[in-house]
Amino acid sequence: MPQGKKKKKPAAKKEASPKKTAPAGKGDKTAAKKSSGEMTPLQARGLIESEMAKISRLLEGKNFESIEEAQELLDGIIGGGGTTPELKPETPLDKAQELVYDAWQASGRERVKLAKKALGICPDCADAYVILAEESGGNLLEVLEFFRSGAKAGERALGPDYFEEDVGHFWGIVETRPYMRARLGLAMVLWEVGKQVEAVKHLQDMLRLNPGDNQGIRYILASRLLMMDRDEELMELLDSYEDEPTACWSYTRALLSYRREGATGRSLKILKEALRRNPHVPAYLLRKRKLPDEPPHHIGFGDETEAIEYAFDFLLPWSLTPGALDWLGDAAG
Repeated sequence: MPQGKKKKKPAAKKEASPKKTAPAGKGDKTAAKKSSGEMTPLQARGLIESEMAKISRLLEGKNFESIEEAQELLDGIIGGGGTTPELKPETPLDKAQELVYDAWQASGRERVKLAKKALGICPDCADAYVILAEESGGNLLEVLEFFRSGAKAGERALGPDYFEEDVGHFWGIVETRPYMRARLGLAMVLWEVGKQVEAVKHLQDMLRLNPGDNQGIRYILASRLLMMDRDEELMELLDSYEDEPTACWSYTRALLSYRREGATGRSLKILKEALRRNPHVPAYLLRKRKLPDEPPHHIGFGDETEAIEYAFDFLLPWSLTPGALDWLGDAAG
């Protein structure tokens, strides 16, 4: 890590897009364990980020001549089969975050208790507010306040340097993740309480901070823009991820083409490509197959789980576009 760089934990390796492994736009899911030995996604995340925090503390304060030198140290510890040394957190925020990791392994009242304890140690612990929002039994306005407080806490914890120097790399830096989680929760609840314009602004700015989009924000934004008839902005979004291989992008491109020019040969060609990528989608959009009560926790390209996920997020925009479902039904046969 070059000298003079502000104090920061090392960047994590780029994660796969959530669309490949989890429902787009739903964030991390905390499904009950299927068996006594199986971790939930939230528990697994806690273990991974806790380990990243240890590595961060190991590198903190060391002045490396190059990134390669820092990587050599890490490879010697981890790549060689060693274990990360236990370096206890020293700052109030790091101590609070450790309690969050513990809370992710817990459930119910214990999780809430640990989150509140974390905030007692450091009020800038954004993830603690996220836990309180997720565990809240209150109304949406109460949940909204928790997420808003979490986003503000995350912004305070990061400080202005991150928002000036690290635009484009958020999420790859471990400190930014609590803020990004809180802000995504805020955007989702803002939409639910009728503040659609504010919600979309948050989603668009989060993609500016992290265009790699480890959280699957682009999928949420695409459906929101459709429902708001902001087709030009949707086209820009689709084009900015032009190599996206998912059913979400293919079927949304087809719907947008139909909305803009009707049932033309060009629109049909785009729709046929979507059908090739995932032939299961029409059955769920046309209600020939019943959607489950909840979207799947993991999805795969081209299969029914991807089709179900798409229908959960995009059935309404298709239904609200006059003639679109009939057009889809004719093409699907």
